[in-house]
Amino acid sequence: MNSLALFLLAALTASAADTYTIAVIPKGTTHEYWKAVQAGTVKAQRELAAAGVSVNVIYKGPLKEDDREQQVQVVENFIGRRVSAIVISPLDANALIAPLATAVQGNIPVLTIDSGVNSPLASCYIATDNREGGRVAARTLAGLVGSHGRVLMLRNAVGSANTEEREEGFLEVMKKEFPGIKLVSTDQHGGVSRDNAYRTSQNLLNRFGRELDGVFACNQPTTAGLLLALRDAGLAGGKINFVGFDSGAVELLALKAGDISALMVQDPFRMGYLGVKNAVAVLRGESVPKLIDTGVTVVTRENIDQPAIHDLVTPPLDQYLK
Repeated sequence: MNSLALFLLAALTASAADTYTIAVIPKGTTHEYWKAVQAGTVKAQRELAAAGVSVNVIYKGPLKEDDREQQVQVVENFIGRRVSAIVISPLDANALIAPLATAVQGNIPVLTIDSGVNSPLASCYIATDNREGGRVAARTLAGLVGSHGRVLMLRNAVGSANTEEREEGFLEVMKKEFPGIKLVSTDQHGGVSRDNAYRTSQNLLNRFGRELDGVFACNQPTTAGLLLALRDAGLAGGKINFVGFDSGAVELLALKAGDISALMVQDPFRMGYLGVKNAVAVLRGESVPKLIDTGVTVVTRENIDQPAIHDLVTPPLDQYLK
């Protein structure tokens, strides 16, 4: 083979090696949180393209965040299409192990974002330190309630690894550091939609509302549902200290109005961005960290207008999503 043929073969090989299809599978597609994740993937795709790396990002997930079967089907479909890599936020820490293991066995690397699986199969896990986020939430709420009071926690859904870690972190700190605070309810699940969380919250407030000093909700749907229930019961406006997790337009307005005391804010935009960037690194044989902590920030009325906080809670979705 002459030198020109060798050069052309090398060029073709490099070109093929620099073209990847990355499947990004969120838990759901309706909440603002997942739009921020998607925007982050687009930013990563554009940066890689500018660097000469062609990446086709396919963003597809179940409509509802409790549809494990549909998410499994999405994974299986992408395996059948032989995508280059899968970036996923698993709906269930156990139910997704088998299909993701099949992907890895088929030489399709898997990276998890936002929430993990109970298996070491992922090349990289990119998320908030959720247990620490729950601990911070407990200390924040205790700082508002004081050394004595009555508090409840609204859970999310069974099997959701990230929110279960937040719940465990919250309870750990409340029991160890604030024994004077009484936990009146910690076993109720709001579910994956605002409406379900609203109904559960109504029942809790009907039972405990007039004697509560503080409440904690562990993700965006439960925060939105509990907010609506507090308003309907006439208990908003700071009558009950309210710490929520995640931010959206509704939650941020409620924070500014004083209906929410503080929000534990993650960085879903960065999760999506790093998910795609690290997937390409894995495919190119580069080493990546096994765990990347994207952080959690306490956002209040006092700091929400700071430039860094503003950029965090209002990611530039319009710049990346059409």
